Amino acid sequence: MNKLIFVLIAALSAAGGCATASYTYRDQPLVAKVETGMSTEQVQRIGGKPLAVSERTVVPGTCFDYMLSKPGQTQPYHVSFDDTGKVDHKSFMTCAQWSHAQKKSREPPTNMGGVGGSGY
Repeated sequence: MNKLIFVLIAALSAAGGCATASYTYRDQPLVAKVETGMSTEQVQRIGGKPLAVSERTVVPGTCFDYMLSKPGQTQPYHVSFDDTGKVDHKSFMTCAQWSHAQKKSREPPTNMGGVGGSGY
C-alpha cells in the first residue's frame, strides 16, 4: 500500500511539473507549433537540430531530445515519432524518461493487492 501511495504522489508531482513547464514554455516553437502527424523534417524546421536522436525501445520509431530554455531555466523536451516518421508523442521529459515510462506502463503489476488470498 505504501508503494502505491508513493507512486501516486510521484505521478502527481510529475504532472504538476509538466503543467508548470507547459505554461512557462507554451510560446516556444516546439511546444506551440509541433503537432501529431508532423514529419521529422517539419519538426526540425520548427525546432532545429535535436540534441540527440535515439531509436525507441518499446515500440518502433525514433525520438528527438531538445532542451528548452528561458533566462535562468532549462527544461528537457522530446518529440517522438512512430515507425513511419510521424509525430505521435511530445512532452516535457527526455526520450529516455519517456521510454522508461512506456516500459513501466506495460509491466504486469507486481502486487495484486487485496487482503488475504490470491484474488481467485
